[in-house]
Amino acid sequence: MRQEEKFLKSNSWPKTVARKWLNIKGGSDEFDSDYDPKDFLKRSLKSCSDDGPSTVVPEDLSEEWLMETSNEIERPGFDHLVPPVSPDLDLRMFVGTWNVGGKTPEDDLNLNDWLKTKTSADIYVLGFQEIVPLNAGNVLGQEDYSPAAKWLSLIRHSLNGDSIDHKHQQSRISSFDSSLLHDDEYFGDILSLSSSSNSSSSEDDSPSPISGTQNKYCLAASKQMVGLLLCVWVREELYHHITSLKVSCVGTGIMGYLGNKGSISISMTMQQQTFCFVCTHLASGEKEGAETRRNMDVVEIFKKTRFSHSGRSPRRPFTSYSILDHDKIIWLGDLNYRLASICGETYEQLERNDWQALLEKDQLRLEQKAGRVFQGWEEGDIYFGPTYKYITNSDTYAYQTSSPKQKRRTPAWCDRILWKGEGLKQECYFRSESRFSDHRPVYSVFTVTDSNQ
Repeated sequence: MRQEEKFLKSNSWPKTVARKWLNIKGGSDEFDSDYDPKDFLKRSLKSCSDDGPSTVVPEDLSEEWLMETSNEIERPGFDHLVPPVSPDLDLRMFVGTWNVGGKTPEDDLNLNDWLKTKTSADIYVLGFQEIVPLNAGNVLGQEDYSPAAKWLSLIRHSLNGDSIDHKHQQSRISSFDSSLLHDDEYFGDILSLSSSSNSSSSEDDSPSPISGTQNKYCLAASKQMVGLLLCVWVREELYHHITSLKVSCVGTGIMGYLGNKGSISISMTMQQQTFCFVCTHLASGEKEGAETRRNMDVVEIFKKTRFSHSGRSPRRPFTSYSILDHDKIIWLGDLNYRLASICGETYEQLERNDWQALLEKDQLRLEQKAGRVFQGWEEGDIYFGPTYKYITNSDTYAYQTSSPKQKRRTPAWCDRILWKGEGLKQECYFRSESRFSDHRPVYSVFTVTDSNQ
């Protein structure tokens, strides 16, 4: 027995706290999804926008079995339900990130300003930071899943125009039959066998889907680690083409591994292309040298993020793969890079809205140019103002306040979206103007094509 496990058995600390201090994984490979691995046929007759419960899916159940062409895995009775995979990949992907400042949203929070685009996307990748306050109770104690449930319900409502139902998201790990983790006869991929719903539009006071179309979106996967939340939504027609869904969490916060800072990564395969989405909250602070801590966080995330692939036969032994092993990678989140060389001129440029002059002092760009972080990664041109730090519920930056209760912070572009890989083309890179938190949400839209073409 490992020393950490002996400690858990003999110590009086709550097990959850001890596991976090000792960095023992417990359910870190599990995630939520609309997909129900216990009931394929029921899902084949039910639209994923209905009010059925979400399901917690462990990593061990997400093997690439439905796409397997060999005879290693039997799939009796289901082949006729799986449409053929199109050889062409031509999609639009919306990516958004938002630090919500530890605040739980009200039921009437409208996300349409953030999620709205001229035409709907096929995939929505949404990352949040600080969905709970980063206090000792949340960092060391049990996860508080209720804010995540509310955010997921609001997203579902905005994408699909469905009624708000937070209970829809409340099915958690505790309700999952953990015995299935060790049942080699019971495994599956994250596949929706849902049929398209022919719902007709009705006139009411609720917001309509953001695109104004009849597209419906399914939750392919969502994962929370303390204040981080990453979720991937896909158009239901594409849902059955998603395979090999995996998650990996890396804590880089207190003691170097607790989850008040760090990353959640989701890996998936679609149309024979591999995707990796990395949502991060890096080290904070304006002091000199703080950018080095952020660089180190990035290094640790690259080093520790691993997606397991356990073979089901001698011909497919256990392997693992990393972020950079994917065809297409999106890195989003509160990267926390600030402005270097702050002086009186900096504040004059802020008053003039001279963003391009300020961006010459942006730490992320300076660190990239020096080759210390994100070498070979791309980011779109920035034509919007700094996204942090605002006085909540206002358009006033915190450096402009005269109140001693407000923290004075130099504005910076903390919230960013970067990418790497062939077949990704950025269409836009903007911020939204929600006053909900001290950060402005940021979004980007990409066209996605086959990198092999």
